[in-house]
Amino acid sequence: MNSRTPSSSLVESAYENLRSEVVSGRLKPGQKLKINVLAQAWEVSSGAIREALARLSSDGLVTSEPQRGFTVADMSIGELQDITQVRVEIESLCLRRAIAAGDIEWESRVVGAYHALMRAPVDEARRHAQPTRPWATAHAHFHTVLLSACDSPWLMRLREQLYIQSERYRMLAITGIPRERSLEDEHARLLDAVLKRDADQAVAIMNDHLNATTRDFLASVADVQLRELIPNTP
Repeated sequence: MNSRTPSSSLVESAYENLRSEVVSGRLKPGQKLKINVLAQAWEVSSGAIREALARLSSDGLVTSEPQRGFTVADMSIGELQDITQVRVEIESLCLRRAIAAGDIEWESRVVGAYHALMRAPVDEARRHAQPTRPWATAHAHFHTVLLSACDSPWLMRLREQLYIQSERYRMLAITGIPRERSLEDEHARLLDAVLKRDADQAVAIMNDHLNATTRDFLASVADVQLRELIPNTP
């Protein structure tokens, strides 16, 4: 390892790797993050790790205290509820602006992302227990494309931060989807409202979609890993 300023590509790689480890739950809430250990494990400079951790601190995924270094940010049920509420508000603004500003090319991308989601492989035996990785990727892509015509870069940055925080909880709470809930129907109704340019209806469906996901997690929290990892769980 040398003391030279790390290249932006090395910092970006370290940042992406660390963010994935935190969001996936492989790095646990409250876990100490030792710069030298991480640098040796990933064969990058300590400077790259330090800069990556500073970025993650700005994202709210890592905390930093003088003389104590970096720690994976804690999690709580209250925070999840707060994230959901703020995410609903931000995504509502993004969706309204996307519908107002989106052109025909945007509509085509939305339709394409929707069809990719509908065609994503699903393990029928486990669809209510845990989604497949291809389905989860297609699902994230559909929601990203849906908002991509939003003409406010700051709103989109805030949306991305909230999405990552939500994913952190989702990855820990492998609770699945109640059998009576149909994500296919929810996405179909959302697409229909967007293509009709009915912003009020689209926002209502999106809000229900996001709130229902959080309710599903909280309803089964007593049975999953989330309860052990999050303090102050009722």
